[in-house]
This record gives sequence, C-alpha cells and structure tokens, in this order.
Amino acid sequence: MREGGEIAYVAVGANLGDREATFASVIRAVEAESELLLLAASPVFETDPVGPGRQEPYLNAALRLRSWLAPSELLATLQRIERALGRERRHEAERWGPRTIDLDIVFYGERCIETPDLVVPHPRAHERAFVMRPLAELDPDWVHPRIGMTMATLARSRSDLDRVRRWRRPPGWPGA
Repeated sequence: MREGGEIAYVAVGANLGDREATFASVIRAVEAESELLLLAASPVFETDPVGPGRQEPYLNAALRLRSWLAPSELLATLQRIERALGRERRHEAERWGPRTIDLDIVFYGERCIETPDLVVPHPRAHERAFVMRPLAELDPDWVHPRIGMTMATLARSRSDLDRVRRWRRPPGWPGA
C-alpha cells in the first residue's frame, strides 16, 4: 500500500436526475483518480431539501478518502468530477438550489484552512443533519478540529435528524 497522504472526508449529495446512478458514478470517478484512495463510504440517506423553491429529496452520503493531493487540488478534482456528472455552477443566488451532484470537502485531516475558494472544516457542516448523520455512521469517533466534538455527538445534537432517512444501498455503492 502507498504510504503517506492525508484522510479527507467528502459529503455527497444529489437531487436531480438518476440520483443512484450518479452516486455510482461518483465512486467510479473517485476510484479512477490515482491520487485518491477510497477508504470507506457511509450508508446513503434520503433527506428533505433545504433551500429555495420546490425541490425533490436529496440522497446524501459521506466518503472517507486518503488523498495525496493538496486541499486546493482535491477541491479542483471534485469540481471536475461534478462537471463531468452534469453539475453546472451558476451564481450565488442558486447556492441551495437543486443539483445533479454536490461534492464538498468537509474535513482534510485536522487542518483548518481559510482561503477565498476553500474553507475546511466546512463552515456549516456541523449545522446540517444531512452531513452529520452520514459522517457519524462512517466515523462516529472523528473529532471536529474546530469544535472538539465527535461526529456522533454532533449528529445527536441536530434537532432535524428525523429528516435524514436511511436509504437502500444504490447499485455500485460500496458497503454491505
């Protein structure tokens, strides 16, 4: 096994098109990246949408990766995967709108990064049950480097946890 690298956690979400096929495509795309190693994937959850207008429910999950990329390079790689899967980034007004795929770096090791293009840990992840529940299932003992609480504790603290429902494992999604 290749040495080095850093653990990164990536949130995955989609609510347009064939969500399950998109999730399988994310796994194939990540596995095709020579500088990334997929270590584990959370169960998949269906989540009521948050944001403007009427939207379809999201599928949400989390990935644990080993990355040999700099954080900014990981961001660029994830954005390239999003574009390949049909993601169109428009203007800020559509920030919480529907999307074919959304890949967000939630954690990159224990680093705290603040640049114009990337903030890690993700600044609102701990406020979102649809991010916390998959992370808590994936790695309940991982400690948020800024808040100092485990993923399990942060997930349990969410009052909207009931809006995040376990979904079947899509074809091509890792796990039992």
